[in-house]
Amino acid sequence: QVQLVESGGGLVQPGGSLRLSCAASGSIFSIATMGWYRQAPGKQRESVAVISRGGFTNYADSVKGRFTISRDNAKNTVYLEMNSLKPEDSAVYYCKAAGVVGSISGTLGDYWGQGTQVTVSS
Repeated sequence: QVQLVESGGGLVQPGGSLRLSCAASGSIFSIATMGWYRQAPGKQRESVAVISRGGFTNYADSVKGRFTISRDNAKNTVYLEMNSLKPEDSAVYYCKAAGVVGSISGTLGDYWGQGTQVTVSS
């Protein structure tokens, strides 16, 4: 009913930058919160950054000062600008849309994207 498609992942050298994008599609009226989560092999999925519809943001301590989350409400799209990347940033990054309200069906709930691989290596 609602699809999230991530893009922008890839291989980058330490100290480099990547920009991830996630677009939500479907008959969507609004999305309360959008965020990025990541999961490295052998580890639990963790929150990286979240942003509310009004622009309030929260970041994991490990990425503060390096990553910036933003969103375009008109496009139902969230972005993650990642700078000064480190090998420990390597993970599958997942997009999440929470509190999705459909323009036709009403309250729809939460949705996850399929993930995009980010690898930081020389």
